[in-house]
Amino acid sequence: MNAMNAMNIECPVPHHEDEVVLLGHGAGGRLTAELLDTLVLPALDGESGPLEDAALLPGHPDLVVSTDSFVVSPLCFPGGDIGSLAVHGTVNDLAMRGAWPLALSVALIIEEGLPLSELSSVLTSLGKAARAAQVPVITGDTKVVNRGAVDKIFINTTGMGKRHRELHPSASLARPGDAVLLSGPIGQHGTTVLSTREGLGFESDIISDSQPLHRLVQALAPLGSHVHTLRDPTRGGLAAALNEIARDSSVAVEIEESDVPVPQTVASACDLLGLDPLVVANEGCLVAFITPSAADDALALMRSAPEGKSAVRIGEVPAHGPSGRVTLRTLVGARRVVDMPLGEQLPRIC
Repeated sequence: MNAMNAMNIECPVPHHEDEVVLLGHGAGGRLTAELLDTLVLPALDGESGPLEDAALLPGHPDLVVSTDSFVVSPLCFPGGDIGSLAVHGTVNDLAMRGAWPLALSVALIIEEGLPLSELSSVLTSLGKAARAAQVPVITGDTKVVNRGAVDKIFINTTGMGKRHRELHPSASLARPGDAVLLSGPIGQHGTTVLSTREGLGFESDIISDSQPLHRLVQALAPLGSHVHTLRDPTRGGLAAALNEIARDSSVAVEIEESDVPVPQTVASACDLLGLDPLVVANEGCLVAFITPSAADDALALMRSAPEGKSAVRIGEVPAHGPSGRVTLRTLVGARRVVDMPLGEQLPRIC
């Protein structure tokens, strides 16, 4: 038995004596999973199994629906704002199930006293992003609440999409031998939002990667069933996305630190702030699990699209390995386990 198998130590999720909701419950990590498993899903008669970025509409397996709420602070940041992010986030969730967006709904919860000029800027950006993604906004709702009941504006978008006939990716379909591909650099969105909010100064060198990914996914359609899994590493970053896939597919995942693209400005910011780039949120890249025979073709197709011009291979699914475990081979050749993030390192980044 090697040391990796012998030392299977995992810290338990902390017990919350005061029984209240914590920021970490919305971070996309282990506390989020705890909240869903113990409260949300039982109350809603939710089915057990993988929690995908978007769901198949019952009785209509070619139609996909997803909903997302956006509370990012500040409202505007280099590379985007809450309006464009609300479009990109839901379009991307649909795309991770192999779907092209058909329509969006938009719901606004607005704080009394928000300057109309700020509201106009957000809505103009949202409309521009929707038109650029070629997805119409067909319905919505607006509520205004007392000062302090929300922070300026929160936005919910719900999207409906139609799956590409050839693509049926799922978080549960990764298989041994799969190549793990990443469409672009990580860490840019989370560090940009944090720097802007806290006045750290990094935003002059980093911009959010927020962008729609449905055209990148469409480029992969010719590979059909060779595309096993797609995921956009948003809350919890690449670490959370890979852990979810490893868990839902009952496989091990190994990635190479030297192959994971982290811009130097992001790496410097994370070093200063004590953050791991692997857990920092992204809003414009995806991770793909592809059959090994199609990996080179997939890379070529991804690089042919503007959204995937920096695509790289970062790892694989080994034939043998601890089910549900993600391992990183470091720059010095050692291995370390990449855990599912526990709670909230970067609140309100999407």
